[in-house]
Amino acid sequence: MTALPGTTALDARRRAGELAALATGGPVDLLVIGGGVTGAGVALDAASRGLRTVLVEARDLAFGTSRWSSKLVHGGLRYLASGRIGVARESAVERGILMTRTAPHLIRPLPQAVPLLPSVGRGMAALVHTGFLAGDALRFSARTPASVLPRARRVGPDAAQRLVPAVRTDGLRGALVAHDGQLIDDARLVTAIARTAAGHGATVLTRVRADRVTGTSAELTDTLTGWSTTVTAGAVVNATGVWADQVDESIRLRPSRGTHLVFDAAALGDPRAALTVPVPGSTSRFVFALPQQLGRVVLGLTDEDAPGPVPDEPVPTEQEIDFLLATVNTALDRQLTRADVRGAFAGLRPLLDTGDGDTADLSRRHAVLRSPSGVVTVVGGKLTTYRAMAQDAVDFVLRARGGAVPPCRTARLPLVGAPGHPDSRPLPDGALPASLLARHGGAARAVLESARLPRPLEPVAEGIDVTRAEIEYAVTHEGALDAADVLDRRTRIGLVAADADRARAAVEEIVDALAG
Repeated sequence: MTALPGTTALDARRRAGELAALATGGPVDLLVIGGGVTGAGVALDAASRGLRTVLVEARDLAFGTSRWSSKLVHGGLRYLASGRIGVARESAVERGILMTRTAPHLIRPLPQAVPLLPSVGRGMAALVHTGFLAGDALRFSARTPASVLPRARRVGPDAAQRLVPAVRTDGLRGALVAHDGQLIDDARLVTAIARTAAGHGATVLTRVRADRVTGTSAELTDTLTGWSTTVTAGAVVNATGVWADQVDESIRLRPSRGTHLVFDAAALGDPRAALTVPVPGSTSRFVFALPQQLGRVVLGLTDEDAPGPVPDEPVPTEQEIDFLLATVNTALDRQLTRADVRGAFAGLRPLLDTGDGDTADLSRRHAVLRSPSGVVTVVGGKLTTYRAMAQDAVDFVLRARGGAVPPCRTARLPLVGAPGHPDSRPLPDGALPASLLARHGGAARAVLESARLPRPLEPVAEGIDVTRAEIEYAVTHEGALDAADVLDRRTRIGLVAADADRARAAVEEIVDALAG
């Protein structure tokens, strides 16, 4: 049965029904192109203000940059260090909103430890300490309580080793520790936003390409069947990230590539904190070894110019891999080698081209721009500030339309799975696997209760803590249309090719059974 309007479930039948409705339903208030975090955020903002909203995505939710982040919901400390006070303040405010109101179920406080090794001199240590205190000031100004993000502190050598067991011990004087927010999964955040938008009446369609885009219309094509229709809209928002200049030719982008490497957590002693290592010769750049779900640690981040055509999936360069390994090894007792690397991924930041400077120097502030054709493009920014970007884009559209501008509601709208969302139902401790609860929050009960296939709590493959029920739920409620959607975006099994190979047969079996 097709999901009813007002429900958050996304599935193939709802998709088919909503595609058919586009051909006969008349104009829409807002057409959003792009199903990453920004596009999903725009759709939620618009739908929650009462606009008839349609979001189309040529591939899948979180297909692009939104799934390739460090999964940090950060307070903007790095921007404060370079004098970008406005960006830093916005980041801190949006982090607080995510962690206390809209998505606390998907985010946890993550200690970040800078080990005080001989390579970190007294001057550098003082600089880091000052930065951490400034981060505390940002947290306080954003009204995020210390119970959510603890204050910065210094710990001794033993405590530093407990946080990061693999840290080099020779000459270790302790560590400086600050806290930031960490997403269980960036792609899950996008899915939660999109489903929440659907619950407010938005039409959310993947595998639908937009062509011949103007400020008031677009030709939409279902890439699965070839069926197409032209949709008229009060306004069109281009939220396609690094592909924005393909929709709006007036936009000039200068993408920057950020690369990450994936390791078994055991290779770093199963750390409880993010190991934060200063880049030699720099006072403002660091690499981070970040604990992740599925027993992994992700090491990043680079910031390299990425000229030329935008690939579907960016590939790390050999130089970036060498740089990350060399930098993190300055802080480790046992040196990591390429043999320890289980996977690697890269994402492209959609930075506006200002004509000069390195990509690291380009502003991370977002922009909302109107093209000569009337298309409104929202670009730049970062995952943490997606909600503010969306609010600015919808405000821009509504002001241009004239008349009253309904207030934005998203700062207080809990996402699917968050406490306070109508679909969220808490469970007693121990009722479900902790990993399932971490990924679904208050929706975890629905994941199990909606399962119809046998052995719902059985892992999809040995050593992978994703259950069969989660695979089924990805198809019946989260809009996954094939095994790749499940492996690479609804779960992150696909970050390690060997894991994907072990799980693929079971995932395909479940997807095929549901399609039948």
